Amino acid sequence: MSYDLLDIVKESQNLKQIYKSALKAGDLVILETCNSVYMIRVLANGQYIVSGGWFDKNKLSSVKTTIHGCTWGGTVIKTDIIAACGLHLELGNKVVTSKIKKILHIPGYLEN
Repeated sequence: MSYDLLDIVKESQNLKQIYKSALKAGDLVILETCNSVYMIRVLANGQYIVSGGWFDKNKLSSVKTTIHGCTWGGTVIKTDIIAACGLHLELGNKVVTSKIKKILHIPGYLEN
């Protein structure tokens, strides 16, 4: 699907999304994408431990990385969020997921 900038701005206002600023160290975010399930443990200072999906398939779980944000499948990226239904998660190690279908945020799930 092709989007123009106006469509992206309009759609971004109605997304089910989780803002990075709403997360605290120890929170857990579980994402179901079209192809996989990812578990993201929130650390301090913009760092995350990510497992599942591509990382499991490549025998690399768990990986400490950053999260750039979410894209519509192109170069436009929403950097203030960790996840949004219908968008693709882009991680700091250049992994881009398939579209996110479901998001579960569990505050304070894990201790640091």
